[in-house]
Amino acid sequence: MTATSGPGTDPELAADLVLSGGGVKGISLAGAVAALNDAGYRAKRVSGTSAGGILGAMIAAGLAGEELGKTARAIDYLSFLDLAPLNWVPVLGANDGIYAGEVAREWIADMLAARGVRTFGDIPDPDPELPPEQRYKLVVTCADLTLGRMVRLPWDYRTVYGLDPDEQSVPDAVRASMAVPLLFRPLVLPNRITGRESTLVDGGIVSNFPIDSLDRTDGRPPRWPTFGVTIVPDAPGPSGTFLPAWLRPIVPTPVRLLEQVAITSVVGRDQAYLNQPAVRVRTVTVDSRAANYFDFHLTQEQVDELYADGYRAVGEFLAGWDWDRYLDRHRS
Repeated sequence: MTATSGPGTDPELAADLVLSGGGVKGISLAGAVAALNDAGYRAKRVSGTSAGGILGAMIAAGLAGEELGKTARAIDYLSFLDLAPLNWVPVLGANDGIYAGEVAREWIADMLAARGVRTFGDIPDPDPELPPEQRYKLVVTCADLTLGRMVRLPWDYRTVYGLDPDEQSVPDAVRASMAVPLLFRPLVLPNRITGRESTLVDGGIVSNFPIDSLDRTDGRPPRWPTFGVTIVPDAPGPSGTFLPAWLRPIVPTPVRLLEQVAITSVVGRDQAYLNQPAVRVRTVTVDSRAANYFDFHLTQEQVDELYADGYRAVGEFLAGWDWDRYLDRHRS
């Protein structure tokens, strides 16, 4: 065991973090990460999707522990519902998003700018054991509808889009990763290789819990743990939908059917990951029923409960975590 790999060896323990999507339940993710910080772990790199991308940006900018929890719990999710022009009305068949997403992007940009972060060049990870394109503290997962593929930003900026990753906006990448189809407008990214614009949406439709994204691929054992934090899927749940309560009555049946297909894809893929022993043993699963994914009208009681559920889940996880045993059973 190295000096940064497990409890009892060093007051500050290294770990990589993979954070799932989860809408407003991302508050639970913040509680979990704060608990890991309080246990001595500090994130080297963070991989996130959607809500996990927002929290990952906070962590990459240096937030941890109590400051991270306070910032996450203070997010005004209701303000993120900035209605786009009325061409979104579902019954008319428009599909570019109900909400513009600009308020969310501006909040992310302001939060990061206050900590000196604007582009990915501001959050480098100079670790020489990483491939050059991966030497950043944050990576977010998006779905490129134009190319029909998953993209990881900033890793894919140069090879897929012909763009310099150091010059690309962190808030834009995070905003793209949280662009839930039908709810938030997609982000449009220029592609210097194809000469076309790419439409980017929520990475959850291709990889809501990208647990393998930070794993070593050179056959060598990891130097420290990669912990996953995911929210136990409750979909379709009692309501049978991820949609906000006010929207459910006006969404036509074909759109609801497509939503159920997407839910099955997301939840099924996550569950397949979690069924793998090497994934399950290093994943914190947060089971919180305090709110649905897109219940933006949160009370303070719900916020506190979501956060506490995440914090408590880490305590239960660490009680059974053993780094040496993990290496012996799953990485030898």
